[in-house]
Amino acid sequence: MTVSVKRALHPALGSMLALTLMVSAPSHADAIWADPLRTANEISGTPASAAVAGSTSCGFSAQLPSPLTLLDAVERALCRNPQTRQAWANVKVQAAAVGVSRAAYLPSLNASGSRSKGHSRTTYPDFPQADSSLKTDSSTANLSLSWVLYDFGLRAANLESARQLLNAANATQDDTLQTVFLNTVQGFYQAQAAQAMLTATMDAEQAAERSFKASAAKYQAGAGTLADKLQAQTSYAQESLKRAQAAGDLQSALGSLAIAMGWRPNTPLTLADLSQQANDAPLLQQAVDDLIADAVRIHPKILAAQAQWKSAQAQVDAARAEGRPTLSLFASGDRNDTPINQVSSRQSISSRSIGVQITIPLFDGFSRTYKVRGAQAQAEAKQADLADVEQQVMLEVWKSAQALRTEAENLNTTDILLHSARQSFDVAQGRYKAGVGTILELLKAQSDLASAQQQRILALSNWQTARLRLAASLGRLRMDEI
Repeated sequence: MTVSVKRALHPALGSMLALTLMVSAPSHADAIWADPLRTANEISGTPASAAVAGSTSCGFSAQLPSPLTLLDAVERALCRNPQTRQAWANVKVQAAAVGVSRAAYLPSLNASGSRSKGHSRTTYPDFPQADSSLKTDSSTANLSLSWVLYDFGLRAANLESARQLLNAANATQDDTLQTVFLNTVQGFYQAQAAQAMLTATMDAEQAAERSFKASAAKYQAGAGTLADKLQAQTSYAQESLKRAQAAGDLQSALGSLAIAMGWRPNTPLTLADLSQQANDAPLLQQAVDDLIADAVRIHPKILAAQAQWKSAQAQVDAARAEGRPTLSLFASGDRNDTPINQVSSRQSISSRSIGVQITIPLFDGFSRTYKVRGAQAQAEAKQADLADVEQQVMLEVWKSAQALRTEAENLNTTDILLHSARQSFDVAQGRYKAGVGTILELLKAQSDLASAQQQRILALSNWQTARLRLAASLGRLRMDEI
């Protein structure tokens, strides 16, 4: 149904056209109208979302702190890592899509205009007196408005789908931050462990050197054998090789940490020493069933999968709504100014119309039926994805909880082991100096002490990493965890 009314256009049409062109042109008003539909409220201010990064503003100086703490490393990684910046950009893309869906509820206004000049000449060879010419200067202006009034839920379904995809993008950003957070923690603790391992191998090398010098002195004095001296020298060489390997491992770990932080691998880093004390792990006090229930409720991977499923369900509604009628309002205004001939110089025609239009889809070759079926299948696939993600998250929580308990036991065991190995080495060293112990006894105690020191370092690093990995598997990794 269309209702049209045409009559002389009000002279204000020219002013309206000029105003429309002025609004469309770049100006200072762009800053005001940059986000008129308020979609930026769903976007974090920095790649490091406040939910994870706390008060991180990403305004870091070019100079890295020395020594570098775990908090410093994580803050820089969340802000500078390419993965977090990509996730942040994806949120912006989905926020813009929400703006497009909201814009469908508003009318669209378009303006067009033209101006042309022409010259025509008519000649009669037999009657030159009848020759004539005409110069034309024509102009046209048009202003049209279109506004969908009712569409039986099509716009609502598209908007809901866009909102859910934005929710999914935000949840994916949180999950990416959790992943980068945990990777940085692991890289930092590995670098700290490598740094402590280098110190331990240097201590072991120095102890082996002292044992070698003691055996060499005994050999020179005739109180020791050449075999003892050679065994001590071999042990000394082996510890030197371990120290060189530990130095290379440290540089590799520092390069990986620098990359995680968004810096070049050759960036000089000075790390704080590995703490010899283990932090509390309050998550260990909770039952695993409670931890799994918490993860299913708040984990960003699950939230993202839920939002994608809801978006797919909204797309089913949108596919169905495409087959329903649409009611629209339209309005237009025109003005044509055209010369007629040399006698009646110009003709001006002004018109305007307003009306409502209803569009009813009658038959489309059954394509819409299959669009609905396809959208329903997509929704089923997203539902299955959600179930799969839930299983993966629950399994990760279970494994992380068991690993943390294991590392807690290892931490206590290595503490006892290190204490016993240190006492054994002191005794063996004293016995060898007193001449009642053998070089094999000393070297065995020396090797056991070096091994215990390394195991203690790994246990501390693994404990700290397991503690934060459990928090990450729950989707609860935050700055206050470190």
